[in-house]
Amino acid sequence: MARGHQKEQARQKAQKEAAKRSAKGSQLGARAAGLQIKCPKCFIALANYKLLVQHFEAKHPKDTIPSESEFEKK
Repeated sequence: MARGHQKEQARQKAQKEAAKRSAKGSQLGARAAGLQIKCPKCFIALANYKLLVQHFEAKHPKDTIPSESEFEKK
């Protein structure tokens, strides 16, 4: 076992690096906060009104697009 000490040091270093990566946390909360508008037909969350218009044109072409004033922050 000529590399026993080196192997142990490499394992410890890898554990520290893994701990750093996991400490950063998830971005799911920030992503959920950014999705402000929900489609009134299928309730999918969208970031802004422009994306809602594109969504309506693609997924609900026969329905009328709601006005932007209905989605303003209160």
